[in-house]
Amino acid sequence: MSTEAWVTLVVAIAAVAIMARGLLPPAAAMFGAMVVLFVGQIIDREQALSGFANPAPFTVAALFVVAGAVQRTGALAPAVAAMLGGGNGYRRSAARLLAPTAASSAILNNTPIVAMLAPVVTSWSERAGRSPSRYLMPLSFAAILGGLTTAIGTSTNLVVSGLLESSHLDPIGMFEITKLGLPIAVMGVTMVVFLAPVVLPARRAARREMQEEARDFAVEMVIEPGGPLDGNEVEAGGLRHLQGVYLVQIERGSDMITPVPPTTVLHGGDQLRFVGRADQVLDLQNIRGLASSHSEHLIDFETGAGAFFEVVLGAASPLVGRTLREVEFRGRYQAAVIAIHRAGQRVNAKLGEVRLRAGDTLLLLGDPEFQRRWYDSRDFLLISRLDGVTPQRAGNSVIVGAVVAGIVVAAGAGLLTILEASLLGVLVLVGTRVMTPTAARNAVDLDVIITIASAFGLAAAVRDTGLAAEFSNGIVNALDGLGPRGVLLGLVLSTVILTELVTNNAAAVLMFPVGIAAAPAAGVEPLGVAIAIAIAASASFLTPIGYQTNMMVYGPGGYRFTDYLRLGLPLTVMVVVSIVAFTPVLWGT
Repeated sequence: MSTEAWVTLVVAIAAVAIMARGLLPPAAAMFGAMVVLFVGQIIDREQALSGFANPAPFTVAALFVVAGAVQRTGALAPAVAAMLGGGNGYRRSAARLLAPTAASSAILNNTPIVAMLAPVVTSWSERAGRSPSRYLMPLSFAAILGGLTTAIGTSTNLVVSGLLESSHLDPIGMFEITKLGLPIAVMGVTMVVFLAPVVLPARRAARREMQEEARDFAVEMVIEPGGPLDGNEVEAGGLRHLQGVYLVQIERGSDMITPVPPTTVLHGGDQLRFVGRADQVLDLQNIRGLASSHSEHLIDFETGAGAFFEVVLGAASPLVGRTLREVEFRGRYQAAVIAIHRAGQRVNAKLGEVRLRAGDTLLLLGDPEFQRRWYDSRDFLLISRLDGVTPQRAGNSVIVGAVVAGIVVAAGAGLLTILEASLLGVLVLVGTRVMTPTAARNAVDLDVIITIASAFGLAAAVRDTGLAAEFSNGIVNALDGLGPRGVLLGLVLSTVILTELVTNNAAAVLMFPVGIAAAPAAGVEPLGVAIAIAIAASASFLTPIGYQTNMMVYGPGGYRFTDYLRLGLPLTVMVVVSIVAFTPVLWGT
């Protein structure tokens, strides 16, 4: 290999390792790789910035806004709740949920779909006396499968389409991918409906554990009138940094102070609510001026001035890798964390010192406006109220539905390109004030956009330095004995493994030039190989970290890491076999 190819290989391996270990967000890793290759003169300025001039990131951004409008109006939630209510058994109710979810995901980004429906599904399943774990992972998988059926179903499809254009090949047509993606989606949803009740255990969700074990970490005390704490500030009175318990709320007559600033002056008769480890509650008994409340007060999810929320942290959250104390959570978010759940287990430690991870579920106590304030924030991947009430911006659903239908019809009929139709849809949504300019801007996940745009530079380096040809030759030589389908199998398996280590977009970008180089040996047209890689990159079912929607349901479903293998492995095998079997038939040379 040339020196440039070796440098590109080192940079690519470093980017993959950084993303796989979670040292940096994908956007930073891919942008950094592009900058290193540009500064090292492996790629020129035009190659480095080609992604920022490609239609793919702009199309993805526009579709984020459209999906955000659907989420804000809550158009799908009532329909899904009605469908679930009509099911008499698991498989019937699951089918009624998963089919429309997959259909919606064919034309909308699946992340806001899952964000909108997960709280509805959780609340319904708990009311029906069923475990949310039997529904939430299937919900995520159905959204992923639906995204495989159209060119706009996932950002990965659009990225691969953009890479085809940058390689001077025809992009993926609106329904070109449907020929392979639709049969896979139908088989996948059917498998989920029948396998989920067999292979998925009935896990206890984070919110259910909190309700059932409230006595373990909720206690109320009262300030003794005239005692040493009466007239003292919270921090000065020693109530700020207790071992294992935290002051989250003060009830003073009809007033509620939530969260509690350290400078709050205590008054005799104040009712103080503490949360934390039950075995550390004795700390409170030793504080002079603080007495046990004579009546038993437990956390109430239905009443009170405060509201309880369940939030999930995504990989791009600024909270990941930091502690609650370091980010000054209560002051920053005006809410108190009362429990942290990780991998289906409540974290039994001093909450302020726990270093947060992607996928953690935080149970919060805040004011009822918390969700509205942080609704469009990237700090939290998912926010839902524990009383089952998810405020939605009702109305305008007719306009949103017309915009979505217009994009599909205009792009599908070839009247407009996907980019033109999507941008026109955004213009209508903002012009009719369904989405304000601020809401539209917040709906766009900039991390995804930067990842996509930066990745084009890395793909150019992999292609033009000869690194793609070297990898292609390696796959061909290793699997040539299995024939053309063996080569295709090698490409698909490499993509599947890579997408579980990094992101679906990064995996597609890295494998695209290798696949194009190996297309003749695989006996498949470049378009067919590109579609095979796009589907393999998006079909992430094996881990909660491989795809964002999987992470969104990880905590709320109370899942263990290995639960994804139980249902995801059969799905992955089906997808791989289907791609290898049907791609040469549909796009064979």
